[in-house]
Amino acid sequence: MLAGIEKELQDAEPTVVFVQGDTNSTLAGALAGSKIDVDVAHVEAGLRSFDDDMPEETNRVIIDHISDYLFPPTAETAVLLRDEGVPEDRITVTGNTIVDAVETFDDEAADKSQILSELGLSEGQFDLLTAHRAETVDDREAFERILSGVARASAQADREVIYPIHPRAEDRLEEFGIAVPDQVRLIEPLGFFDFLRLESTADLVFTDSGGVQEETSILGTPCVTLRYGTERPETAFVGANCVAGREPSSITAAATQMRGKAEDWTTPFGDGTAAIQILDSVSELPVREAVTAPE
Repeated sequence: MLAGIEKELQDAEPTVVFVQGDTNSTLAGALAGSKIDVDVAHVEAGLRSFDDDMPEETNRVIIDHISDYLFPPTAETAVLLRDEGVPEDRITVTGNTIVDAVETFDDEAADKSQILSELGLSEGQFDLLTAHRAETVDDREAFERILSGVARASAQADREVIYPIHPRAEDRLEEFGIAVPDQVRLIEPLGFFDFLRLESTADLVFTDSGGVQEETSILGTPCVTLRYGTERPETAFVGANCVAGREPSSITAAATQMRGKAEDWTTPFGDGTAAIQILDSVSELPVREAVTAPE
């Protein structure tokens, strides 16, 4: 991956390469740009879980420290960068581009998606689950505890759980021989519009995903995080999210706390203009033709 991206950058000769998030491909893009002396701009910089067992945590730190422009989504994440010695002139707080995306497409998703009718669901009458992380699904006991806790919490509120299952998680269910509780309905993975529609109309969302924590805070849907920590603590600070861990009793207690909670928070990830702010911050650079890598 690194060699392929490096070749594309050498051919394109960009002034700056933008990388977003904390995946291995993001790291490869940042390393490739750094190696050939192209400015690297990291969107979603400064996120830290302080959990070294998360592979993304290593990626985040490396990417931030080899980037020339860092765009943390919040003031809190900017502080973490400064504490690590990142020069102030590299840091610009912009909010997160996920706010731009959700606010741009939420109405369109509501208009175009037919997922509620396809699944026979009514707004506010179901719960949504996502679970895909290695520490969630690769550990049989952890996976079983999460499914049990979510099913119990939803049964208490007479809610069905819709679980668009990730291929990794589906493989582990088969490998471990885990019986999915009756309260949980497995469905195929969804596209962005359909998933956004489910997020916006669910009564409660259970997740181990960082992105879903952000999206639910934007949409005003209460969230329970099935982890022991999060790199998006701002969601909990504003009251949109409760970090529950993986024990069934903790999951049910968090669900009771969050279910039906009024949207009395403002999303901490900006006002939906992150992309404009990011581009403005590098607008003094010469503009070159955008190049898309071949498939």
